[in-house]
Amino acid sequence: MRTKRQGLIVWFKHMKNIRHIKRYGHLIYTSKNLKYAVLYVDQDTLERTEAKLLKLPFVSKVERSQKPFIPTNFDNAKPDKAKQYDYKMGI
Repeated sequence: MRTKRQGLIVWFKHMKNIRHIKRYGHLIYTSKNLKYAVLYVDQDTLERTEAKLLKLPFVSKVERSQKPFIPTNFDNAKPDKAKQYDYKMGI
C-alpha cells in the first residue's frame, strides 16, 4: 500500500542549513543559486511539518506542491499528424 505524499518547497537563507531541513522529510532537490529545496512529506503530517519548518529561523517561506491534485489522465489527446509522418519516415 502506498502512502500519499506531497511536495513542499522550502525557501531558506543559507545553504549550510540543508542538514536541518533533511530531518523533516525526503529531500529530493536543492538549488544553490535560488536557495530552495524540494522535500516530500506524508500528507497526514503535512500541516505539522509545514508549521515546524516555518518556525525555523533560517526558513523564509514554505510552499505546497499542487501535483497530487492535478489530473494526469489524457484520454482525448489526438496525435499530431506531422509527427506520425516523421515517425514513419524514420526521422
